[in-house]
Amino acid sequence: MQRVSRWITLVLLATMLIACGGQQAAAPTPTNALQAPTSAPTIAPTAAPTAEPTAAPTVATLEAPTANLTEGCVTDYDPEIDYFPEKVTLSDSVGWTIEYFNNYKVITVLNPWRDADVQFRYVLVQCGTPPPTETGDALVIEIPVNSIIAMSTTQLPHLSELGVLDKLVGVDSFLYINNPDVRKKIEAGELVEIGGGGQVNVEQALDLQPDLIMTYGVGNPEYDAHPKLLEANLKVVLNSEYMETSPLGRAEWIKFTAAFFNREAKATEVYNTIASRYKEIAAKARNVATRPTVFGNAPFQGTWFMPGGRSYVAQLLADAGADYLWADDTSTGSQPLSFEEVFERARNADFWLNPGSWKSLSEIKAADERLTGFAAFQNGNVFNNNKRLNENGGNDYWETGVTNPHLVLADLIKIFHPELLPDHELYFYQQLTP
Repeated sequence: MQRVSRWITLVLLATMLIACGGQQAAAPTPTNALQAPTSAPTIAPTAAPTAEPTAAPTVATLEAPTANLTEGCVTDYDPEIDYFPEKVTLSDSVGWTIEYFNNYKVITVLNPWRDADVQFRYVLVQCGTPPPTETGDALVIEIPVNSIIAMSTTQLPHLSELGVLDKLVGVDSFLYINNPDVRKKIEAGELVEIGGGGQVNVEQALDLQPDLIMTYGVGNPEYDAHPKLLEANLKVVLNSEYMETSPLGRAEWIKFTAAFFNREAKATEVYNTIASRYKEIAAKARNVATRPTVFGNAPFQGTWFMPGGRSYVAQLLADAGADYLWADDTSTGSQPLSFEEVFERARNADFWLNPGSWKSLSEIKAADERLTGFAAFQNGNVFNNNKRLNENGGNDYWETGVTNPHLVLADLIKIFHPELLPDHELYFYQQLTP
């Protein structure tokens, strides 16, 4: 009887221990955390009954990305994660800045046009994450963008190089485009013209519902499209690459375009290749024994606009081993001169570059007999950058050449110092014949 009583007592004691173990409270966990499942207690039939310990709660940590998100949106936002592990830094461009934060970027266009007294700020927010609470007068744009209207042919090489040409839905005009892939899209009916300047077709732009419109400004409402487009609440950004004073500074704006697509890694790769090639070619002409004298452009409606001595043109000529006759000028733009002023300084120059749209020496002579008095004309040393024109006069020099200044530089060295690049064939330039 005592044995039975002792056995009953042991069973009751085991039951109480099990009940106490099953009621143990779990520690609180964050609302977005995942917790490991708790195992139910069991009793081995031949062993003394024990309570199996409850597993400690764990917090799931979202893994930080190793590359920028180029498609789609963030699905599980964590404010502690850097969503832009691939960033750009600027080495040659001075017209814009970019700052990175965990889930957004801030781009400032510092000098949108000549003598501008305004700057433009853009806050690029990673899709699927919240924008910053304070953005001031900045335009907020969700990225990566999935559709874009490009208002300048200089922007088309960016889209091609970055692998996002499929995002292009519209342009300002079909007429002057040279890019073969863009022309295929035009022929296939995949693109729409929206016009440009003050005559831009806002309704057409609204119908396309683009994520982004990239344009440029000159500070004149007659020629600027962005005021009307912004009034329609479209996402419009200004690309002011043309304000850069160095060839590589202009080319580096591919990083500006890349930021809207989260394609910084690709832009850095492309730009580094371009810059390396440019410097490699420039090194060939750095220590030339003689530097031929050169001047550029041609009269337009009675005024000769000569590139300033601090312009990107002057930089190209210096890197190509030439002596630019207006290198002592301190302006970055073009200076208006009379024919007489140009003739006085450049009549004996060795080379004449970029004489308007003329394609032959006879066209120059027919336009103005006085132009035949330049030694460069008489010696046949007149070269124009109009070798690659489409059927409407669209010049690929102003399309492909801006992003690829190494090709322009190679042409110029071939003109001034052909022995340095014996295998190079002129790409943008051609020598004008009678």
